[in-house]
Amino acid sequence: MFKGLMIEKSDTKYSTTLKELDEAQLPEGDVTVKVSYSTINYKDALAITGKGPIVRNFPMIPGIDFVGVVEQSSHPDFKVGDNVILNGWGVGETHWGGLAQLARVNGDWLIPLPPTLSPKHAMTLGTAGYTAMLCIQALLQHGLKPEDGEIAVTGATGGVGSVATLILSQLGFQVVAITSSLVESDYLKSLGATEVMDKALLPPPSKPLLKERWAAAIDVLGGKTLSSLCSSTRYQGIVAACGLAESIDLPITVAPFILRGVTLAGIDSVRRSKADRIIAWERLAKLADSARLEALTTEISLEDVPRYCDQLLNNQFRGRFVVNTGTT
Repeated sequence: MFKGLMIEKSDTKYSTTLKELDEAQLPEGDVTVKVSYSTINYKDALAITGKGPIVRNFPMIPGIDFVGVVEQSSHPDFKVGDNVILNGWGVGETHWGGLAQLARVNGDWLIPLPPTLSPKHAMTLGTAGYTAMLCIQALLQHGLKPEDGEIAVTGATGGVGSVATLILSQLGFQVVAITSSLVESDYLKSLGATEVMDKALLPPPSKPLLKERWAAAIDVLGGKTLSSLCSSTRYQGIVAACGLAESIDLPITVAPFILRGVTLAGIDSVRRSKADRIIAWERLAKLADSARLEALTTEISLEDVPRYCDQLLNNQFRGRFVVNTGTT
């Protein structure tokens, strides 16, 4: 038996409860993992509260990522006792996820935990940190250098924004952390932001081109915010877009792309290749400072998860909620 959060739906009710489950109930897979830590991501919060159509099959264990130890395996790449990480692949949406003490998955979805990264700090990074690194890699592959100028990071107090600010600052970049939570300015500066900007001060995308400011940007919001960033990015700059917390719409003309040569890079973290994932996680393990990661972390239990989801959706949080499943 093991504990897990379960989402259930009927014609009249949508509920998430902590339940005692039998291992025989786990879905098919060739690797069974004892989960030590998971997280609450924005997508998880939408699924758990029912405020977004995330879950495709019911009943469902939410949790789009986890870290743990292999308990059973018939996969050639993993053996009992291996430390592993999982992000994405529809886990927590179409396949039971990480907000439980056990998970059974396709071994092709797993990668090894970098040996220098603790399980807890791996989930402080989690899908948010992994996505932030994919964004940063897109900027670096574009040829961006610290001397090129300021990088805007939106949703800066959230998971992706916090990790992006931390890693970019360690790489020597000037980060302007854009947030609607100015009370967290000291926190963002402790992560390395050179400036904290009120999101309300971003120029509205009222014209096809705005005054050039950003050498690059990482955006988690979409909508008018992403449009403003693209329209105010410098000649041949790049904007990495990985979220839609503000809106799925993009009210913009082609002017920034054909008159300034701005690149809009879409960042998908769900179906990236194993090779891409291993590279991203190895870079995270090298760059992430354990003391700063600890400052990002709010550790909670499985029982605590539902009440923290509303905080996440209402932007009443900072950093990362790391879920200790109680197996360690």
